[in-house]
Amino acid sequence: MTDSTLLFKLPALDSNPIVDDLAGWAAVPGKPKATMKTWIQHTSADGSIISGVWQATPGFWHTTYAAYEFVHLIEGSLTITPDGGETQTFGPGDGFVVDAGFKGVWEIKTPVKKHFVIKIK
Repeated sequence: MTDSTLLFKLPALDSNPIVDDLAGWAAVPGKPKATMKTWIQHTSADGSIISGVWQATPGFWHTTYAAYEFVHLIEGSLTITPDGGETQTFGPGDGFVVDAGFKGVWEIKTPVKKHFVIKIK
């Protein structure tokens, strides 16, 4: 018997993504504004972790992270520049972590699709 609390297959993306900008994400004035779609495919039983898929079109956001996020980039390319820090570039297949408290600019260079896991609490 399989314990469904230990194993959960993420469902297919539905046709009703969240299309609002995420909390802590603001368009960069004077730069092209990207659009985003977010599908939350799973929430842990205690509500402390969410995971899913995020897509974005080319453009710029200044981000302020309130929570830890693990990212696996499926498609596209982007650069992330921490406030006062050095730019890093990511492409398909790259994985990276953004810690809570991070502030900086995400530049979506080509349309992006990523898997994410966010630890909220």
